Amino acid sequence: MKVGSSVLSGGPGKLDPAAVRRLANEVSALKKRGDEVLVVSSGAILSGWQRLGLSERPKTTVAKQAAAAVGQSRLMRVWEAAFARRAVTAAQVLLTQEDLRQRHRYLNARNTLFELLRLGVVPVINENDTVAVDEIKFGDNDVLSALVAGLSDADRLILLTDQEGLYTADPRKDSSARFIDRVRASETLPFEVGGAGPLGSGGMASKVRAARMAAAAGIEAVITSGGKAGALTAAADGKSQGTVFEPKTRGIGQRGRWLAFASHPRGRIVVDDGAKVALVERDKSLLPSGVRQVEDAFEAGDVVSLVCRGTEFARGLTNYGAGELERIRGLKTSQIEAALGHKPADEVVHKDNLVVL
Repeated sequence: MKVGSSVLSGGPGKLDPAAVRRLANEVSALKKRGDEVLVVSSGAILSGWQRLGLSERPKTTVAKQAAAAVGQSRLMRVWEAAFARRAVTAAQVLLTQEDLRQRHRYLNARNTLFELLRLGVVPVINENDTVAVDEIKFGDNDVLSALVAGLSDADRLILLTDQEGLYTADPRKDSSARFIDRVRASETLPFEVGGAGPLGSGGMASKVRAARMAAAAGIEAVITSGGKAGALTAAADGKSQGTVFEPKTRGIGQRGRWLAFASHPRGRIVVDDGAKVALVERDKSLLPSGVRQVEDAFEAGDVVSLVCRGTEFARGLTNYGAGELERIRGLKTSQIEAALGHKPADEVVHKDNLVVL
């Protein structure tokens, strides 16, 4: 479950403990019947904004960090108190994108979440706004929730917001806006989705992006109103009145999820049309013969973007550094050892370490 600041707000600069208690009660009821629930909660900046007595939401990164530093402990106290009423233990988990870009840290986060669930604890997750900067921020907790859903092998991602779901336009401004109850995995939306709201950094556009990410990983995503009692339970039961994003029938595997959504490519490998067809349509590995250009400095084992005609279409772990690849690009695999004096692998990127975007 991801809950935004707009759902937890009791007005500008005010965190509403009653909203937190209502959601904690629903989460506790789901746990009691055997479900495992992870909570991604915004509200640190909102809570700090309140405590600092600011007249409006902070706008600069450093002001947001200061508000989050004050507000995060206050936010967590409210969640802990709400869960304690139902004899449920909550745990604070703070993440930055850098924690998930590196494979070993991604796996550490995954293992920690699994252990918390095994112990019957509800993880309450937020971005570590106090130390995150523009270069490593998720940008909003919607994207963070999609990444968490992927790394925890969730069955469903529920995005709670201040609207019923996805509309063709903002229903608060356009009376002709039409509600969208279902989005197929391969469906292209025939309209532009709006941006951030006044209380948070997300907005419907980021929720749609997060839902798409989850669906690509084979996880059903739901965007629904968090202001209604029972909305979380209905979504968990597949009976939501919100917008459901259908998952791909063959979702991306765990390593592919990390490569596609969390990893940070260190360089780019430009390939020819034939190599792209082999990778995308025939599930083949990338060989040196298909490489046309090497961009940026990267080492063997780094994540790289695979590009054809200017567009990134895949990501993978390279078996060769940029310098070595520059010397063998365009060659057949039988020519690698003669060119380098050794041959670490036949493939530049093996198909098992590659994901098509």
